[in-house]
Formats: sequence, structure tokens, C-alpha cells
Amino acid sequence: MASASSTSARSLFVDSKMRLADRVQVNVNNIASLARQIQRGSRSSEILMQSMKNFTPQEHTLENSDTYLRKVLLMTAHYEYQLDAIEKIRRAECSSYVGKD
Repeated sequence: MASASSTSARSLFVDSKMRLADRVQVNVNNIASLARQIQRGSRSSEILMQSMKNFTPQEHTLENSDTYLRKVLLMTAHYEYQLDAIEKIRRAECSSYVGKD
């Protein structure tokens, strides 16, 4: 009887030892997965920071380009007004010559 109970106890011990080893392995795998995700997250943050550093000077350039284009549009409008005025004067002069004939 003693040997049956010691065999049973040994079997339970080996079984619980195997389950414990399996749980430890699962935890190690989970920790490794977590470490990979943290590393990816850290890398994503680095990439985001680098992108932001690259974008900042471009933002300034875009603002300058926008200002320049607005000035060009304003100058174009003024030139169009001047051209219209010149054409009106020319038409008026041409019509006055036509009336003299």
C-alpha cells in the first residue's frame, strides 16, 4: 500500500512539475512577446519623432511659399487692373481718331 501511495504521490509530483514547467514556458513566451511589442512601440516613437523633425522645416517652407504665392496673386491682380486701364485708354484714343475721319 505504501508503494502504491508513494507511486501515486510521485506521479502527482511529476505531473504538477510538468504543468509548472508548461506555465513557466507560457509566461516566458508572453514576456518575450511583450518585449517585442515594447520594442516595436519604441521604434514607432523614434520613427514618429524623426518624421516630425523632417516635417518641421518643410512646414516653414510651405508657409513661406504660401506667403509668396499670395503676393504673386496680388501683383497679378494689380497688373490686370493696370492692363485693363491701358486697354481702356487705348480704345478711347482709337475711337477718338476714328471720329476725326
